[in-house]
Amino acid sequence: MTNTEGPGSQPEPGQPGAGQPPPPGFSPQPGYGPPPPGYGQPSSGYGSPPPGYGPPPPGYGQPSSVYAQPYGAPHYGYDPAWQTAPAPGGVPLRPLALGDIYSGALNSARRNPAATFGLAAIMATIYGVVYAVLRLAITHYGNSGDGGWLVLASEPLSILVQLITTGMLTAVIGRGVLGRKVGFSEAWHNARLPSVIGAAFLLAVLFFAPIAIVVGLVVVLALAHAGGFAALVGVVGGIAAFVTFILLGVRLCLTMPAVVLERLRPWAAITRSWGLSQRSFWRLFGIRLLTLIIISIASLVIELPFDLAAGGGSALFGSSSTRPGVLFVVVGGLGGIVALSLMQPMKTGTTVLLYLDLRMRREGLDLALRNAAQGQQLTGEELATIWQLSPTGPAQPAGSDTWPAQAQWPAQGPPAAW
Repeated sequence: MTNTEGPGSQPEPGQPGAGQPPPPGFSPQPGYGPPPPGYGQPSSGYGSPPPGYGPPPPGYGQPSSVYAQPYGAPHYGYDPAWQTAPAPGGVPLRPLALGDIYSGALNSARRNPAATFGLAAIMATIYGVVYAVLRLAITHYGNSGDGGWLVLASEPLSILVQLITTGMLTAVIGRGVLGRKVGFSEAWHNARLPSVIGAAFLLAVLFFAPIAIVVGLVVVLALAHAGGFAALVGVVGGIAAFVTFILLGVRLCLTMPAVVLERLRPWAAITRSWGLSQRSFWRLFGIRLLTLIIISIASLVIELPFDLAAGGGSALFGSSSTRPGVLFVVVGGLGGIVALSLMQPMKTGTTVLLYLDLRMRREGLDLALRNAAQGQQLTGEELATIWQLSPTGPAQPAGSDTWPAQAQWPAQGPPAAW
């Protein structure tokens, strides 16, 4: 009997049937050639892929570094618990999406309504009462052209009330994110109103300086009888001033949270806001514009029934377009108080959460807060520290050498995109 088996048809040493003759009737089919490398060896599941499948993906054949870390250690990359990040105050401690910011602002206000809606209602009522008294006094006891005095008398009060409300609500919502309920006295103590007013003054100077420069140039050119050039400077300078106003309004929108929550001085808070908002202009611009549109529409819807009621019954008090009646002023002012009481916490909460979101993205504040919450309850003082995200270690306070020993990163550190 002629042996027709090829050189590769014999079983390899170490395999079943090695060194034994084939069973009776066995007739191997020719043309199969030698077996591929590693044929007959048990697969580990992590070895190299078969030839012809291209290069293996990075990390193929190695266990995931996520599971190689000790339990509880934070890590980068996809985390199944990312969507279940701790939320002691109704806001998840992780970088926030648009829906997280709006729902978080609502949750923060809803969890502490007395210090959010109640505080806004108190401040709005104070302003509404004073404004109504001034309006009635000026319109009924002055001339029809005394409306300018009403603006001069009420606008500084409006700005002051707005600043006080913003400072106190920032303290309440900022600490509310950490699960703390802040009362009126603590909110007043942490509002840092002198620094808030100082920061507002510096912001006003920065915002209106470009406009003042353009107006000054136009006036000087007009007095120099250069009317055509003055008009050109007015148009081009006006556009430039408007763009600068928008740029500063977006890049410096985080100043008040930095003043209140980090306890920075006014100018330091302005530079802090400028640094945090770097490379985030369009995101901040879009969210703030959308927030402004939502709040404006909601305020109109809230005030509309009051305005209709005031307009329908103001004839009983002999109101007119120049001398509004008592009912018109009172009911219309009540609508403004309700709208401001509901919308101001949402507006301030959105700004605070944008500020915290950028700190979590840039400084790893969320990881720092998670670690700080492991051993004790968050006090709110954690927000007053500038955290630094080390490329090979956890977020640490600037200048601090102490940190919980259990918080360790993987040896390879975070990815460059972080």
